[in-house]
Amino acid sequence: MRPSPHHAHSARGLLGALLTSLVSLAALLTTASPAQADTTICQPFGTTTIQGRYVVQNNRWGTSATQCIAVTDSGFRITQADGSVPTNGAPKSYPSVYNGCHYTNCSPGTKLPAQLSTISSAPTSVSYGYVNDAAYNASYDIWLDPTPRTDGVNRTEIMIWFNKVGSIQPIGSPVGSAGVAGRDWQVWSGNNGSNDVLSFVAPSAITNWSFDVMDFARQAVSRGLAQNNWYLTSVQAGFEPWQNGAGLAMNSFSSSVNTGSSGDPGGPTACQVAYATNDWQGGFTADVTITNTGSSPVRGWTLAFTLPSGQRITNGWNANLSGASGAVTASNVAHNGEVPAGGRATFGFQGTSGGAFAKPSTFSLNGSACTTG
Repeated sequence: MRPSPHHAHSARGLLGALLTSLVSLAALLTTASPAQADTTICQPFGTTTIQGRYVVQNNRWGTSATQCIAVTDSGFRITQADGSVPTNGAPKSYPSVYNGCHYTNCSPGTKLPAQLSTISSAPTSVSYGYVNDAAYNASYDIWLDPTPRTDGVNRTEIMIWFNKVGSIQPIGSPVGSAGVAGRDWQVWSGNNGSNDVLSFVAPSAITNWSFDVMDFARQAVSRGLAQNNWYLTSVQAGFEPWQNGAGLAMNSFSSSVNTGSSGDPGGPTACQVAYATNDWQGGFTADVTITNTGSSPVRGWTLAFTLPSGQRITNGWNANLSGASGAVTASNVAHNGEVPAGGRATFGFQGTSGGAFAKPSTFSLNGSACTTG
């Protein structure tokens, strides 16, 4: 995320003081209007905006060799990635696209920074394009801080490694595994000298995925690396190359943040849930329909329920699912987060079951109990 490296140690502090002036200079050198297809950025800290709401940054800080990115209206592609750095140290750059604030440069119309306790969901979707003749990771970064700061280095960095190529590894050391947002991860924890780093490494490459950023933020809170009164300051998706990297692509990126209280986005609402199932020996599917029976629209939703004993979710659609058995939460994805008064949102999942089949007995939407029918 930062022009100072994720994995830098003392170098990060030296670069931090220089960064603000560099970003200001880069802003003069690059356009602030929405990018057209194949806008090329070669300035080390050059940026532009896409879709009128996200910032794309070249963010080359770890080498003097040239790096260029071609920015499209949906993402970017690395077109030139000269030079290399040792794989046992910091990467040479972090070209990325982000929602939020990065060293005083905030994306247009962003809701970030936002206090974690006020965020009901933060749905996001990414699509990566990979190459094999390089050493790099594909990383989605989530930044948390005790204050709503828009400059400098935040206290805690969460890294989601979608792919890892070459002899590289996250900061710190392995601390076990965890199931988050319906996937299994190897978890690493450490500190790079400037901030805590909590990394979730996929066991195999993930190319496309939609998920809720808050599932990972809650992991940081549960591990003592953040608190609910801290702030989410930015979310970013890109690549950390050590060697080569030309051809790596962020094909698409979307991010939204749903916040509010009763009557506002993400707040409690009157609701009804229909839970239609098709079950057979050892398995089942469930189609869930949420109806907003209140008088105000719901902008961002999380539905909580408990699966009966012996049932386990294996895959789902149209929602981000957290938890595979027992207590489960389903939150909206980008296209179904707003439910008007009287409107509906639907999602579903498939699972395994043992013994007599049963349905969940209660549901709650954004903390409010729903009727069933």
